Amino acid sequence: MSSLALAHARYLMIEQIRVPISLAASSLLPAIAMLAFAVPYVAADPTAATKSAGALMFFGAMSSALIGLSISVSQDREQPWNPYLRTLPAGPFPHFAGRIMVTVAVMLISVVPVLLVTAVFTEATITPARLLLALGALIVGGIPIMLMGMFVGFLLSSKAAIAVSQVLFFPLAILGGLLMPPQLLPDFVEVVSPYVPTRGAAELIWWASVGQRPDTVALVLLAAWTVLLAVAAGWAYRRDEGRRFS
Repeated sequence: MSSLALAHARYLMIEQIRVPISLAASSLLPAIAMLAFAVPYVAADPTAATKSAGALMFFGAMSSALIGLSISVSQDREQPWNPYLRTLPAGPFPHFAGRIMVTVAVMLISVVPVLLVTAVFTEATITPARLLLALGALIVGGIPIMLMGMFVGFLLSSKAAIAVSQVLFFPLAILGGLLMPPQLLPDFVEVVSPYVPTRGAAELIWWASVGQRPDTVALVLLAAWTVLLAVAAGWAYRRDEGRRFS
């Protein structure tokens, strides 16, 4: 089973490399945001620069986890190859596992430009151990976002998934404090922020990278969102399977 999942991951990664525009967008947009919105204001502050880098790393990773995954899942459903895969004895797991592995790989690749900008233009500092811990926190924080992407992809057509995932993307990024600290935004944003999954992910990354004590409410809600979105993604998959194969 693991060899099948790796085979699917290899195929999907080759497919991703052949059309690299989405990878380029998810990698360059957060790096540009770092240059435009963080470097001019926090470059000389090691802690603030490190926190900004962590938030924008997740901003880029979130693009792959939400927009990229929702579009790829919805497009898969529209291909004649997909129904055949789902009738094979191995079941859907190898393909889904391969898709998740590729999404995680793309998420990690997307953080590289932000790290380079941060290293060159700011006084941010982090140990190798904390960097690895932050990357692990990024993956953990990305789980509910990937589940959200799968939910949208199983529920909607590819054209609708593109629109809905983009509509979800920026509000979640803003409310989560990824583009600007919530305390600098209107009061209602600061109130709502701990209740969105992106804020919990940011808190986890800030804890891993600079040792900041995380907001308990945000972490509890991150876990709750993960469970809720896992149930929702499972329901959307079963609904799609029931409509197409029964």
